[in-house]
Amino acid sequence: MSPFPIPISFSRRSTGSVETQNWTCVPEFHLVGFSEDPELQSLLLVLFLSVYLVTVLGNLLIILLIISDTHLHTPMYFFLCNLSLADMGFTSTTVPKMIVDVYTHSTVISYVGCLTQMSLFIIFGCMDDLILTVMAYDRFVAICHPLHYQVIMNPHRCGFLVSVSFFGSLLESLLHNLILLPVTCFKAVEISNFFCDPSQLLNLTCDDTFNHDIVMYLIGIVFGFFPISGILFSYYKIVSSILRVPSPDGKYKAFSTCGSHLLVVCLFYGSGLGVYLSASFSTSSRKSAVASLMYTMVTPMLNPFIYSLRNRDIKRALQRIVNRIS
Repeated sequence: MSPFPIPISFSRRSTGSVETQNWTCVPEFHLVGFSEDPELQSLLLVLFLSVYLVTVLGNLLIILLIISDTHLHTPMYFFLCNLSLADMGFTSTTVPKMIVDVYTHSTVISYVGCLTQMSLFIIFGCMDDLILTVMAYDRFVAICHPLHYQVIMNPHRCGFLVSVSFFGSLLESLLHNLILLPVTCFKAVEISNFFCDPSQLLNLTCDDTFNHDIVMYLIGIVFGFFPISGILFSYYKIVSSILRVPSPDGKYKAFSTCGSHLLVVCLFYGSGLGVYLSASFSTSSRKSAVASLMYTMVTPMLNPFIYSLRNRDIKRALQRIVNRIS
């Protein structure tokens, strides 16, 4: 197979004219680069590598704290541990490839590598989405049904909820692959992002997009609308319960147990909405790529800091680890 894209032209007859379109069978795609300036590329390399290391180490620290400290062996921290795993995978799917691209001054990714990156991106991104929904349900049970919390959120149910989140993520990735794997030709080889964004790949396909759009809308409803609705319903019930608490101290204590999760939810969906709006209204592919950085790099990096700085249990566990080492 030739290492270069093979253009295929054909003529499609319309009323009174002949319309010609170029379709391309591609062994590789080209991603968006952030800059061609060598000095700026060196700065970006250091910046991206630093952010990636902070993200991985921060989430790894959260995982190790939860595993090593028996005081944190509760449903809330079990879900937080899985969220940190998903964040690490989510970032590791896109950022290392971007760092290599900046270092080698190359934006090429193979067809197989692109589909693999897309699949992992969907799996870990959907895991983030569903785990955040499960954590909202956990806070709803803890605040609205505190006397039945241990019975409802037993270890078997917690494991079941995480398993459903994982297999649901695999299902979404499988559906995207079932759409893209039969595709043999694409309209272009340039992807307007620094990674293989699923929506970008679907827009490049030569096939009729009507059936694809229907499937994508169904995926959006199942894995987007339902989780967001679940989170909103949970917090509606949580706020209603907190407002019925008579003392201000009781209200503060009840809200503090879900404040970190609410902040992470706002950051996750807010950055995702920012990426969508940027892609919809911005004509610059680099501006869209910069907006995607917030979603794929900054949000997973901030999550450990949000939970560690706002959570007394995490602080105490970290202090116990430090005292044990010293």
